Amino acid sequence: MTYKLICLDMDGTLLNDRKELTERTKEAIKRTNEKGILIALSTGRIFTSARYYANLLGIKAPIIASNGAYIREKDNEKIIYKSTIDKENCQKLLEIMDKYNLKYYYNTFDTVISPKPFPKGYTYLEMNPDLPEDMKVKLYVTQDIKAEFIKKEMEILKFICISNDLNKLNQAKEDIIRIGNFEVASSLGDNFEVMNKGITKGSAVKALAKLYGFKMEEVICVGDGENDLSMIEYAGLGVAMGNAPDFVRGKADYITSSNNEDGVAELLEKFFL
Repeated sequence: MTYKLICLDMDGTLLNDRKELTERTKEAIKRTNEKGILIALSTGRIFTSARYYANLLGIKAPIIASNGAYIREKDNEKIIYKSTIDKENCQKLLEIMDKYNLKYYYNTFDTVISPKPFPKGYTYLEMNPDLPEDMKVKLYVTQDIKAEFIKKEMEILKFICISNDLNKLNQAKEDIIRIGNFEVASSLGDNFEVMNKGITKGSAVKALAKLYGFKMEEVICVGDGENDLSMIEYAGLGVAMGNAPDFVRGKADYITSSNNEDGVAELLEKFFL
């Protein structure tokens, strides 16, 4: 089979556990791209953060951000696709968070909105000081998020709930699923992420493939988490990282090494280089 599009998850896949993009991986991606293979990033991260890493790759990579809610080329302002959560549904999510007293964030394409100050160790907070201004993620704190929805007409792409109380986390997740308006998936064990119904990485990869005229059989998708399952199952070749949990590896056509062992580079070297 001739593959034409490769969609790569970022955290736990493209990046090692130190959030680094290794030289071996960068070189493998560059050489694969030079052979005419389109490389795309497919991540739960917001667009601004994904674009920073796409720039490190040194290629023109389309970006699927916010688990499929936002698709855009990294080098221009043209938005390929976006799906925003309306104010009514944002309010429903807010009511469930208040019910269980859980920590949460709303994401736009470049901003994270929180009702409380961002904690030390929060990924974007730690990254921002070392980034140029146009690559920094905006961190916005407001105690009245409901009012901000109305006042600023915020285009919310994704909602995130985080908690170490797994019982409360699962109860809130079940409440949200019962509403029937949302897609809910986890990227880590202590969180879940919410998008509009029908919005997944898999649906976004399908839309991107259609845009470029690629068949499903010509697509490779690589990931390690629950939110990657939809694209792994969609792809002609679904690849799980060695560090992926069993339920993800069980759905994959191929398993490569872990993200700390340059699993993406190993895959590209085996199939293309």
